[in-house]
Amino acid sequence: MTTQTPSNRQIQYLFTVALASLLILGTARIVLDSLKNGQSPFLQLLHLGNKHEVLRVPVTINDDDVVEEGCNVFEGNWVWDNISSPLYTEESCPYLVKQVTCSRNGRPDSLYQNWRWQPNACNLPRFDALKLLEVLRNKRLMFVGDSIQRGMFDSMVCLVQSVIPDGKKSLQRIPPRKIFTAKEYNASIEYFWAPFIVESNSDNATNHTVVKRVVNLDSISKHGKQWDGVDILVFESYIWWMYKPLINATFGSPYNVLEYKVATAYRLALETWANWIETNINPRNQEVYFMSMSPTHLWSWEWKRRSEGNCFNESHPIHGSYWGTGSKLEIMEIVRDALEKVKLDVTLLNITQLSEYRKDGHTSVYGERKGKLLTREQRSDPKNFADCIHWCLPGVPDTWNEILYAHLLKNYRSKRNKLSPPPF
Repeated sequence: MTTQTPSNRQIQYLFTVALASLLILGTARIVLDSLKNGQSPFLQLLHLGNKHEVLRVPVTINDDDVVEEGCNVFEGNWVWDNISSPLYTEESCPYLVKQVTCSRNGRPDSLYQNWRWQPNACNLPRFDALKLLEVLRNKRLMFVGDSIQRGMFDSMVCLVQSVIPDGKKSLQRIPPRKIFTAKEYNASIEYFWAPFIVESNSDNATNHTVVKRVVNLDSISKHGKQWDGVDILVFESYIWWMYKPLINATFGSPYNVLEYKVATAYRLALETWANWIETNINPRNQEVYFMSMSPTHLWSWEWKRRSEGNCFNESHPIHGSYWGTGSKLEIMEIVRDALEKVKLDVTLLNITQLSEYRKDGHTSVYGERKGKLLTREQRSDPKNFADCIHWCLPGVPDTWNEILYAHLLKNYRSKRNKLSPPPF
């Protein structure tokens, strides 16, 4: 029998086939591993004529990324966790403003950063900035409200910005808006100053009146133009209504200013907002959330009998049943009624009770007043100068965003499942 020695051409051909097979198998393995681990999408370049197009595998939302059906994430406890909390630091987020950087401003303890919210019957999904950015690809997420809502915006920016390379992210301040842009995702996280949601004489983001406030209860169109077409809207409005039992407002005629009970005015404002939602929101491609009131901790006698202080020098959450007098149940009922009557789905982010426990999370004397840090003399007088309304970051607003994140991922998966073709 004669044995033929393979020619150089045959050897070259076999080598090419073997190399191509290895490349195909390696590529398939990377794709499968990427999908299995839920990592950022794998990119392929396909040569089509003289063009290259980028194909992206949709982000994978696993069961661990969504809250179990029927679980109330708003019922639970704060647990000590100095391993996985905080999700970022003051130093790692260059976009934080002085109002919320309590540690940098001199707060001696950092315990407030290490408490994690644990629902009773399930777990919150671990925040994954890359997954959220994929969910937000080609979308706008906008927070609408007062300075409490601005803190939630700041928190969300800090939660996602660290995974975006320098030069691929930016923050613009265009009052009454702040706009954080993730360029490679064509996504934006925005904030819009509207302390009453409806229009008022306090709508200037930097120069607004606190004492002589007048609310236009049936006017919202100017604001609405800024919200038009936004993919995900998160509304909040409470503390600005609580200055006095009565509030000056107009309804019908912009020149006829009358005194309204706060609850009455708040209900009328939410009716105006609900009408805008029903008229302008397309539920097929837009999502709307409403955040319940952020509590205050102005009087320590509410959680510590016979004491005369406030949130100053508090370092631990309240354990056990607690509801402060600063959170008005009547306002909560008005919100619930309004959302039930809206003909579109609006998700209530009921953060009030879980935040009630966090008397330790406020900026206290380690924030700003009128744009300036407190002086040494002012810090020595916490009874008059402690801020028990706003929150330190990292801190409580991060948990609000973790809950929002869970909703966004769940809705993303639900929409993708509806679009997916049925199995063969």
